[in-house]
Amino acid sequence: MRHALSVDVEDWFQVGAFEKVIDKADWDGLERRVERNTDAVLALFGESGVKATFFTLGWVAARHPALIRRIADAGHEVASHGWDHQRVFTMDPATFRADLARTRKTLEDAGGQAVTGYRAPSFSIDKRTPWAHEALAAAGYAYSSSVAPIAHDHYGWPEAPRYAFRPIAGADLIEVPVTVADLPGKRLATGGGFFRLLPAQLMNFAVRQVSREGQPAIFYFHPWEIDPGQPRVGNAPLRSKLRHYSRLEAMAGKLRGLIAGHDWGRMDAVVAEARKRLA
Repeated sequence: MRHALSVDVEDWFQVGAFEKVIDKADWDGLERRVERNTDAVLALFGESGVKATFFTLGWVAARHPALIRRIADAGHEVASHGWDHQRVFTMDPATFRADLARTRKTLEDAGGQAVTGYRAPSFSIDKRTPWAHEALAAAGYAYSSSVAPIAHDHYGWPEAPRYAFRPIAGADLIEVPVTVADLPGKRLATGGGFFRLLPAQLMNFAVRQVSREGQPAIFYFHPWEIDPGQPRVGNAPLRSKLRHYSRLEAMAGKLRGLIAGHDWGRMDAVVAEARKRLA
């Protein structure tokens, strides 16, 4: 079973944990580390020859177009993460459509390849946004990976299907939720900070669990998670600081172990197999 390896390309100051303490108007005055960190991820993937999908902010692509070209030239998929990490449930349909169009054009101009995949910032497509999948389908996206089928204080749609599904009857669009570990009485997220903070065995357990059900795992992380030298945000809430900064120094080693233990590939390849199962 081939699983999907994905990277949400955003800088350290663009995360949901800091959205109430760092104003977007100040972003251009902050130290940008996303290019060096993403290059480090590319090098890490190059060690094993694995290919992945890079869900990238349009804001990042506009300022680092050469980085997007390097991602594409290395054989990875470039996909959309929205323009500036605005959560979908804070937009109206018209604003969302404009965000999709602006981001896609910027990514395609920089990367030189078609953008057919989308991941909502902070997995913010949920029961509050019944129009979002319709907008993605109308814009011609092949797939979305924007749903986290769990309950969480920042996001989650626990009633959503756990595996790939067609959110709109008669449309080609496929939604591919990120992988959760199904434990007695509880579901746990497994990517990003959960992978970094919790034992690596949890993600390995989840990969084996979904594989037994004939499904691929969908894993994600962020380039800033392998950067222990990033600036500290002193006025952020304690919970946010603990989530964001803990075990950054361990992340690269954990990623190498996870990559070596399973068969990984791009989201578009995994979606093509899901499309066959859903036919």
